[in-house]
Amino acid sequence: MTRDVMPYDVVVVGGGPAGLSTAIRLKQRANAAGQELAVCLIEKGSEIGAHILSGAVFEPRALNELFPDWKERGAPLNTPATDDNFLFLTEKGSFKLPTPPQMHNHGNYIISLGNLCRWLAQQAEELGVDIFPGFAAAEVLYDDSGAVTGVATGDMGVGRDGEPTAHYQPGVELHARQTIFAEGCRGSLTKTLFERFNLRDGVDPQTFGIGIKELWEIDPSKHQAGKIIHSIGWPMQADTYGGSFLYHLENNQIVVGFVIGLDYTNPHLSPFEEFQRFKTHPAVRHFFEGGRRVSYGARAINEGGWQSIPKLTFPGGCLVGCTAGFLNVPKIKGSHTAMKSGMLAADAVFDLLASDSTSTEATAYPAALETSWVAEELKAVRNIRPSFHKAYGPGCSIAPSILICSKAKPPGPSIITPTMTG
Repeated sequence: MTRDVMPYDVVVVGGGPAGLSTAIRLKQRANAAGQELAVCLIEKGSEIGAHILSGAVFEPRALNELFPDWKERGAPLNTPATDDNFLFLTEKGSFKLPTPPQMHNHGNYIISLGNLCRWLAQQAEELGVDIFPGFAAAEVLYDDSGAVTGVATGDMGVGRDGEPTAHYQPGVELHARQTIFAEGCRGSLTKTLFERFNLRDGVDPQTFGIGIKELWEIDPSKHQAGKIIHSIGWPMQADTYGGSFLYHLENNQIVVGFVIGLDYTNPHLSPFEEFQRFKTHPAVRHFFEGGRRVSYGARAINEGGWQSIPKLTFPGGCLVGCTAGFLNVPKIKGSHTAMKSGMLAADAVFDLLASDSTSTEATAYPAALETSWVAEELKAVRNIRPSFHKAYGPGCSIAPSILICSKAKPPGPSIITPTMTG
C-alpha cells in the first residue's frame, strides 16, 4: 500500500510556541508580500496544547513582536506577575533571599502555556496555516542528494507483532521545500538529524534537567493572583542542582513544580519523591491543605545554554525552539526565546523561498540569530549552568545568579554574586 502525498512549501513539526510562531510568521510575511505560501503544521497531541506542560511565567517580548495587538486579539495573558519571592529552605525553616536580577518578573504574566498555544493556533489558522493535530512525524524524508524533503506520519493499524492488521493504514508523506523541526527537548527526529548532518560537531554536549509540575485548585483565602515563589535548598543536597517554583494563576489555581539537573550523582535520588517532600515544607505546605490536584506531568529540559546550541540549518530545513535548546537557565524561561528563534527562522526561510537562489539551506537564520536579542540574552548567562561543576566543585550549589556554599558558617549560607559572563 503506497502512502498518500501532500505537498507544501513549508512543513513545521511540532505545535508548541516555537512551531506556531514559525508558521504564523511565515504566513504574515507571505500575506504582506501578496504571495501564496502553503504552510502545514503537525502536532502529535490530540489537540494543540495537549502535550504542553502548562503553568509558566511568560515574558511577552517575542509575542509583542509577533502580534503587537495581542491584547486586543484576546491573548490569554490574564494574570500579571506582582510579587517575586526567592527563598532558601532548610529542613524545617526558610529565609528570604534577594531576588536575582534575572528573576525579576515585572511586566511578565503567569499563564497557562497550553491556552497560549491554543490561542496561537487560532491565529495561525486565521492566517491560512493548515494544522493537523493527532499526527506524529515518524520519519524524515530525503531526496537523492541527501537534502530533507519533508516528513512522514506514522502507520496506523499495526499489531503487537509489528505486522499490519486488517485496519492498517500507511502514514502520509508531507513533502516540503523546507521542513522546520520544533519538536522540543530530545525530539526523536531531531536526534537523527544531529547524526546525519553532524549538527553537534564543535559545540558543547547538551545537558538536561527534568521538570515536574502540578496544577492545584486551592482555598480562595490562600490564593494571591500574581504571587511568585522560587526556592533553593532543602530537600536538595548542596551538590545537586535544583529548585522549586510556585505560581498563583487566576481562578484560585496555583502551579507548583520542581526542576532537578540530571547530572546528580546519588543513584538513589528520585526527582519525583524529592518534589513530594518539598510540598511538605512549612513554607509552602499550607497552600495545598484543603486543595485538590487538578493535573500533573513532567518534561525534559535543555540546560546547556548558548555553547550547547547545535548547527541550526541543514539542506532542506532547520531547528527552532527547545529542539535546539534556547532555555535561559537563570530566568527559568524559554518560551520567549523559542518563539523568537522560530520567527527568525521563518524570515530566513521565506526570503530563501522567495529568492532565485538554488540553495536549500536557510543560512541567514543563524546569522540573524547571532545579532538578535536572543543571542545577547543567552550569551550573558552562558556560564551559569556549566559553572556548577566546572568552577566551584562539590559542596556548592548554583542557583540562578547566586552561589550557595554548604561550608558557610552559621547563621546561614554565604551568598555570592559571581560574574559569569566571561
